[in-house]
Amino acid sequence: MKHTTLTALSVLLIASAANAGDKPMLAIPGAVIYESKLDTAPAAPWKAAKGAWTLADGVWLGAEKPEDKHGAVTRLPNKLGDFVIEYEFQFQGARTTSLSINAVKDHMARISITPKVITIQRDDNDHEGPDKAIIFARVPADLQPGTWHKVRMEMVGDTMLGQVDDFVAYGSSDLFKGDRMTPGFTVGGQSVAFRNLRITEATLNPEWESVKAGLPKPGEKVAPAGAPAAKGAGKGKAKGKGKAKKAA
Repeated sequence: MKHTTLTALSVLLIASAANAGDKPMLAIPGAVIYESKLDTAPAAPWKAAKGAWTLADGVWLGAEKPEDKHGAVTRLPNKLGDFVIEYEFQFQGARTTSLSINAVKDHMARISITPKVITIQRDDNDHEGPDKAIIFARVPADLQPGTWHKVRMEMVGDTMLGQVDDFVAYGSSDLFKGDRMTPGFTVGGQSVAFRNLRITEATLNPEWESVKAGLPKPGEKVAPAGAPAAKGAGKGKAKGKGKAKKAA
């Protein structure tokens, strides 16, 4: 398992992209920063802030603890530059999961997933202040329990691209120009399995403008939420909950 520190990040939008496959999108992957099959018991450098994180059947299992009154959270202590993150997950009864990236203070961005909805967003970055989450894309999904699904997040400069299976999304924000911290998983409910995590350095795909032209613009694909978020998965306090806005 390889682990180092890094530096820089971005955001998202969502649409079914049958031709996405493994072709370069926003980023060209580079050197490996961190790689693990997640087939050994959770341990350093990971830091589990909430919930139960265990090894079961050769993969990680994350589950919310009711007494926490907060979604399960585990994070790497990395400071990220431009990067690509890939992993696989499987619903095993949980109501929601996400791949989350923090700013130096508060949240920055995430791919939020329920069995019925996939959301790509810039997070609310000031808890009780005027800032609000911005939904770049939200689409209906049908993610069956016991089935493995692939997640990919790419961040270069002020732009992030997110992908869950064939759903692809992108968006941009000045917030992403700041330090990107502590990538991690969240789980709301019981339980979600994780495997095959890989984080690499990244550079901008020289064909990105052409790729972007084939994707919906941020804010074009925003379906109703359709399912509750995990407590604590997005914000630490309830104030302002539900006030996310579409991308301008």
